[in-house]
This record gives sequence, structure tokens and C-alpha cells, in this order.
Amino acid sequence: MLVFKKGCLFVKIIILTACSILFLGSCMKNTDYTPVSKTGFAFDTVVTITVYDKEKSTVLDACFDMCETYEKLFSATREDSDVWKINHSGGAPVAVSFETASLIQAALFWCSQSDGALDLTLLPVAKEWHIKEQMTQVSENPDYEYYIPDASTLDELLAHVNYKSVVIYDEKGTVVAYDETLSKETSYRVQLLDSNAAIDLGFLAKGYIADRLKEFMISEGIESGVISLGGNILLIGEKPDGSAYQIGIQKPFGNAGEIIDTVKETDTSVVSSGCYERYFREPESGRIYHHIFDTATGAPVQNNLLGVTIICDSSLQGDALSTYCYILGLEEGMKLVQSLDGVQAVFVTKDYEVIK
Repeated sequence: MLVFKKGCLFVKIIILTACSILFLGSCMKNTDYTPVSKTGFAFDTVVTITVYDKEKSTVLDACFDMCETYEKLFSATREDSDVWKINHSGGAPVAVSFETASLIQAALFWCSQSDGALDLTLLPVAKEWHIKEQMTQVSENPDYEYYIPDASTLDELLAHVNYKSVVIYDEKGTVVAYDETLSKETSYRVQLLDSNAAIDLGFLAKGYIADRLKEFMISEGIESGVISLGGNILLIGEKPDGSAYQIGIQKPFGNAGEIIDTVKETDTSVVSSGCYERYFREPESGRIYHHIFDTATGAPVQNNLLGVTIICDSSLQGDALSTYCYILGLEEGMKLVQSLDGVQAVFVTKDYEVIK
């Protein structure tokens, strides 16, 4: 039983998987189906990739090379990344890779689809709250007093939160639409029309990368495998014995490895978002301040949910929908999922009721 954390959404997901050699019938090809895994650290979280084919273990090294490449492009804190250059350009257009343009376009699409409930320009607000840093502070100093930004400070920052200020241009200087197909043969530039704005692609990056890793692994002949980018779980095929992978969903605020529900799935993505991983609790009121922010107020979302898990084909879509459904709350989140084909959801309410 393996426990992983979801990077910027920081939600634990447990993969329950057999770790013994699978003895298959004589009709199967002569392959050693012992699961082989590699674990490392990228995107500010633990990454584990598993293949059920010992002969193809070298694919794991290539996958981690890809992770390093993507981190160099997408990190908002790594100097000289594409995102860092955009945020420090003073509003000037910045040449970016095809991959960065593709991810920014996907982010803009979901920002538009959510009517701005998701917004890639929320970085200044998140920095003001510095949830992760405050968690570290209190772990080192029990007397540390949490900082809660006042409404006027958040209003000033929200004046620069607007996904429509992010523009992608092709090599001819034409604005690229959110739903336009990009070409690897074309060069792209990205501009922040508001020089005080800044972007962060963390709410979609792991989903995008997981999808690219799965494409690569399948092209290398991997038929069974598990990709975990800090909790974005993406399944390749089924287990070699034909059974489904069993995935446990972490109980909010429970002990490590304590699950509240399980799902059995094959060849799909499972992504969770919630308030119970990166947060602090105000001592007097008991109110929880976490990392998923309301773009209308700049404060952490407060509703009737502890977490949302999305099951669908695309890990990027799962990333977007898990956060968006959490922001919407139970009733509106359920309506959204019911309107979509090929999407399932597990909602966990504040009363620990599990609604599928």
C-alpha cells in the first residue's frame, strides 16, 4: 500500500497494488511482470512511477528526465523557467516552448470555462497568504502567530487577478484562441497585459505532465503501469492479470494511510483536491485557512466540502475539475459532473459523508 501527496493541491491518495510476481497463463507473452518502480522528487512533491514489465525498467529513467524538463519550463519559482521569465518580463512578450504555450492555453481554457473561478494569475494572492511557509513556521515555533491578510490588502492584489490579461501570440503576432490547436512547427510568445500580474500553472501542471508521461510510456510498449505525480494518479491499462487497480481515497484530517473510500479502476485518471493537506487552523475560531482561494474575495474557499476526487480519462481535466468542483461546493459541483460525459466524482462533505 503506497501513500502519495498531491503536490499543489496536496491530497493523499493510496494505491493498493500487488507487489508479488504475477504468474500468468501460457497464453501470455514471456514477460517478467514484476512491478518495477522509481521514486524521486519533482514539482515540490514525491513522484513515483511504476511499470509491470521488468524488461522495460529503463523507461522510468526517461520519464524522470521528462519531469526535469517540464519543471524547468513550468516552475514559477525556478529562475529562467518559461513561467519565471513571463512573470519577470515587466509586461513584455516572452518566447516560450510549445509545451509551455500548450499548458497556458489549457489553463486559459479552464479559467474561461469556470468563469474565472479558476485563475492562473492568482499567484500574488497565494504568495500573500504563504500557507506552506506558515505551516513550516508553526512547526518550528509553537508560539508563531498566523498571518491573515486583511480585506484591503487582498482587494489590492485582486485588482491584478484576471486571466484575460494573459495573451498567447503565434509567430505572426496573431492572438491564439483558447480552443485553437497549437503546432509544434510554430513559435509562440506569451504576454501579461498587466505588468503587475503573475501566473502559476500549478493547478494544472501535474495533470498535463502525467498525460504526457502516459503517452510516452504507451509509445514505449508499456501496457500496465501507474504514474503518481504527488497524488495525480494516472493508470495505464489494467494489471497484467486482468484485474483493476484499487485506489484508496485519504480520509480528510485522518491518520496517514487512513482511507474513507476506495475505487477500482483501469486505464484512467484519479485526482483529488481538498482543504486538509496544506492549511492552518485559526486557534480562536477554529476556522481552516487553506490553499484553494476564492477569486472574488482572495480568501480560502469556505463551503460544505472537505474534498473532491475526479475520475476521468485525462489527468489535466481531473486537475481542473477537482479544484473547480471543490470551489463550487457539493450541490453545484454535482450538477457540473452530472452534465459531463465520461466523468465520475467522489465528494466528501464536512460531515464525512461520501457521495459518488
